[in-house]
Amino acid sequence: MTFDPRHKSRPLFEGPDRAVARAMMKAAGFTDDDMAKPQIGVAHCWIGTMPCNLNHRELAQRVMDGIRAAGGTPLEINTVAINDGITTGTEGMKTSLVSREIIADSVEMVARGHMLDAIVTISGCDKTIPAMAMVLGRLDIPGLTLYSGSIASGRCHKPNSMFADRKLTIQDAYESIGAFNAGRINAEEFKDVEDHACPAAGACGGQFTANTMATAYAMLGLSPMGFNDVPALHPGKVDVAFESGKLVMDLLRKGVTPRSLVNRRSFENAITGVMATGGSTNAVLHLLATAHDFGVELSLEDFDRISRRTPVVADMRPWGTYTAPEMFEAGGMAVVGKRLVQAGLLHPEEKTVSGRTLGEEIALGEETPGQDVIKPFGQELKPEGGLAILRGTLAPGGCVIKVSGQKKAVHRGPAKVFNSEEEAFHAIKAGRIQHGDVMVLRYEGPIGGPGMREMQLVTGAIQGAGLGETVALITDGRFSGATRGFVIGHIVPEAAERGPIAALQDGDPIVIDVENRRLDVELTEAQIGERLANWQAPAPRYTTGVLAKYARLVSNASVGAVTDLPKR
Repeated sequence: MTFDPRHKSRPLFEGPDRAVARAMMKAAGFTDDDMAKPQIGVAHCWIGTMPCNLNHRELAQRVMDGIRAAGGTPLEINTVAINDGITTGTEGMKTSLVSREIIADSVEMVARGHMLDAIVTISGCDKTIPAMAMVLGRLDIPGLTLYSGSIASGRCHKPNSMFADRKLTIQDAYESIGAFNAGRINAEEFKDVEDHACPAAGACGGQFTANTMATAYAMLGLSPMGFNDVPALHPGKVDVAFESGKLVMDLLRKGVTPRSLVNRRSFENAITGVMATGGSTNAVLHLLATAHDFGVELSLEDFDRISRRTPVVADMRPWGTYTAPEMFEAGGMAVVGKRLVQAGLLHPEEKTVSGRTLGEEIALGEETPGQDVIKPFGQELKPEGGLAILRGTLAPGGCVIKVSGQKKAVHRGPAKVFNSEEEAFHAIKAGRIQHGDVMVLRYEGPIGGPGMREMQLVTGAIQGAGLGETVALITDGRFSGATRGFVIGHIVPEAAERGPIAALQDGDPIVIDVENRRLDVELTEAQIGERLANWQAPAPRYTTGVLAKYARLVSNASVGAVTDLPKR
């Protein structure tokens, strides 16, 4: 049976009874001819508050040009975004993860309300990327997602600074705070990093959350291989935007929907890509949430199982050497894919939006001769993947540790307990954190925060103060993709839900054992139970508005912190 390219919009505009709808569209500049064509949404996140999404309007125009060239009528949709880097360490950061749901909800709402036939979503900063993929699973109309690209790296202008030899990213701006507070750089060197870390438009330039998710969704099959690799200001970015517009029309005419492409094996491919590139811990949250919206069963154990079999082959910041634009120059995610196919670690037969299988897409990629970013097997950087899932007396519901670039496998130390990120940051500034300590940051989970803030201000300060090799940190919050160090997040149950982390006191001996996948406190079950019996839930930090609604609805981090599970 032939697929109707106007399968959604036809009832909106056809017949005498729809004269009002047509009249309104004509007032917006559309013609009868426009309304007789398929209606294609182009959803993007342009916002004037950050560099990450500054090129979205230009890219949206090129996507729309491609749609028109292929016989469709594009309709531009704009939504909100929150920048993690700008809001980190403040109350504003509590809105970041919340925005993922609001972005997906808002685009879904417009697409359903205006009965779009197909959609291209454009994303840039951290939460916009999973949101714009999640909505494809919810709507299940022909569509694809395009990442607007990485920022270029900056250059330090102070030759004697500890940052002089680095290709600057936002990670260095974080770490310069700790270095300045510890007296390791002076005010001029500090200002130099601030002035040059982020030189132009684009999302943060390492294998941080934005680039992790952009590469993961290419492996998942929702973005054409290579399109997301192109940096934000590279001349080729507008070209792939145009091709995205043409491609969505091809998907529409064939009736190819996202759920017809993506399955459990596709998600295993995406997870494998994250592990091989040492990607962000946020990938666990976001891929679990995306799988939920695609109706695919996925669990924490899938991440750990795949991590144990997948070596790290891409030498990427924050723990490694190279930036995302350098990975693009090396040949991009297709080269990582080639390594994984050669090792039998992918499902290459899975479909993608390009019309080719993932294996066929990977085979078309070209590796730059002599590149050093993506290692061959036999020279892998780590025998297992970049993330691990731990459980234990402190995390019976699971937690996540980033192990890429990490040499230490075991840490035992006394707890230093903080009930907010701000408390912990001030303790580092005041010199109260000692070698061997385990910093405990609690009441920062999805419910307790609310919003599950990233602890990047604290982890950057630890690194900048020279404590990164000897201090561990555990939290029911989460981390920036730019985080490095011996840090554990996403602890479930969180403190606000009477999790064992709520029972901890200063000095409690905590043991982190990565090889055995354990996070424990050396207390008996009876001792933990006695403390929790006397525990009282803190008053909600918000009682009205979006954050209060989120705290009432959100699930735990081990199922992706989504907001549409059955009521607790």
